Amino acid sequence: MPVHHWTRVIPGVFHAFHHSWIEEISRALNRGILPADYYALPEQMAGAFGPDVLTLERQSGEGNSPGHAIDSGGPVALLVAPPEVRLTAESEIERFRRKQSHVAVRHASDDSLIAVVEVVSPGNKASRGALRAFAEKAAEFLERGIHLLVLDVLPPTRLAPEGIHGVIWEEITGEDYEAPRDEPLTLVAYESAANVRAYVEPVQVGRELRSMPLYLEPGGYVLVPLEQTYSDAFAALPGRWRTVLEPE
Repeated sequence: MPVHHWTRVIPGVFHAFHHSWIEEISRALNRGILPADYYALPEQMAGAFGPDVLTLERQSGEGNSPGHAIDSGGPVALLVAPPEVRLTAESEIERFRRKQSHVAVRHASDDSLIAVVEVVSPGNKASRGALRAFAEKAAEFLERGIHLLVLDVLPPTRLAPEGIHGVIWEEITGEDYEAPRDEPLTLVAYESAANVRAYVEPVQVGRELRSMPLYLEPGGYVLVPLEQTYSDAFAALPGRWRTVLEPE
């Protein structure tokens, strides 16, 4: 199913789709994509950055942390080959560490937070303050060794002409990102290690979504089936609004 032009509908429709997509991604991760010691939970939090889906690791002893080596405990193995995306960028170590906030973020669970999936909403791009808060929170997670997958299927705005990745990348590196003019939407996986690597897949309205990596440790990831989860979430919308989004 191709990505839709979400400006055709009222904000509440995308809000409903947003929550449905989050649920579908979480279900897919828990149905055999994640190794046995990992699980995903939809999360609702106040503020600019959700996060939407948390990937956590079950604690089995002392010394566990987001960066330790993974024993899958089952048939699922992490992928280590470079992800098949269009663009890859890497931060400079010194620049990344100098720019980070050190405000602690806690989760109610006692289990370790490993990765976050965030579906960008209109509110994230609504003001300079919202954009800055989103970028600062993303940078904070990455500084703590928590990997990110950010899905921005909304059109660019005056405040974010290069999409949300442009704002995040400037916060992390001080460098600009220029989205392809004919592919202004962005899927981006961030791998947090000594520095940060961004795996960027530009997208346009009308194109199907490819699976994207979700890193669980530096150098190891699983693939999130975005096309299937997006399609399932869209199918749950009322027919009245599906018709608006797919007039043909």
